[in-house]
Amino acid sequence: MTWVINKTEAALVQGTEGCEFIIFDKRLGWSGYRAVWRALADRRFDALLMMHASMRANVLSLGIRASRRIGFDKNRARDFQRWFTNERIEPQPRAHVVDGFFGFVRHLGIETHEPQWSIPIDDEARSFAASARATGRPLIVVSPLSSQRSNNFRNWSVERYTDVCRYAIETHRADIIITGGGRDDEHDYANKIRGRLGSHVRSLVGATTLKSLLAVIAEADAVIAPDSGPVHMAVATGTPAIGLYATSNPDRTGPYRGREHIVNEYPKALQQFLGKSVDDVRWGQRVRDPAALDLISVEAVCRRIDQVLGGTKRG
Repeated sequence: MTWVINKTEAALVQGTEGCEFIIFDKRLGWSGYRAVWRALADRRFDALLMMHASMRANVLSLGIRASRRIGFDKNRARDFQRWFTNERIEPQPRAHVVDGFFGFVRHLGIETHEPQWSIPIDDEARSFAASARATGRPLIVVSPLSSQRSNNFRNWSVERYTDVCRYAIETHRADIIITGGGRDDEHDYANKIRGRLGSHVRSLVGATTLKSLLAVIAEADAVIAPDSGPVHMAVATGTPAIGLYATSNPDRTGPYRGREHIVNEYPKALQQFLGKSVDDVRWGQRVRDPAALDLISVEAVCRRIDQVLGGTKRG
């Protein structure tokens, strides 16, 4: 299997057995496209699975020769993907994103099973994670902010994160590690929480690679985060993910396993801000109002902490 993958994500899954990675660096513009095309110029594939419906992926596919060019069904083939494919997978209305990807597997005539994640973690990353767990107390990783996008309202307030962390420290004697990519707002959240709660809180914002972050999450007893990558990394490592959902539908993009641990106020947000139910809106409908995050209460998240730490991996 050859995987054409963005440079950032490649850093996480690099080393996966049986998989060749061709790096696409979208920051390079046309040079990034040409680099992929040159790397694959002398090759022809039996099948190209176009599992990312975007114009960028469509254009990239033009330089990849394949007998079968398989894309999504009509309703999911965004950005004119159907013009770049010669086969489509079966429709799966209102499916989780992961189940949508399994549609490609079934289209190839392969029997599907429950997914298993085996992302390699190197010794350096494991050592880093072991040092992050400085005590025998329960460890909670808090990744408070999602990526910065226009009208992408997923982020809870720093005050509520602080209250939740205080509860975990005082009730469960937990240690808190705050993670993030290193943006100014991520450092600001971490500094404010640490300033109010003291030595039980440690910031690793900007200090992790994706591999070492995965290792830290694997070492933790719980992850608290909005609809973002760390939630899915937690699923991959078997760590309970307390996902915070109000503006996006967790049945579509939430953790594939362990959804009993999330706080889901999406139905309430739809009703309050759009006057509709989940059944009334298109699959994937977002609530574009920052006030929707206020529907997620501190008490609800604390109940999830009780639920998870009542049966932690390390007692």
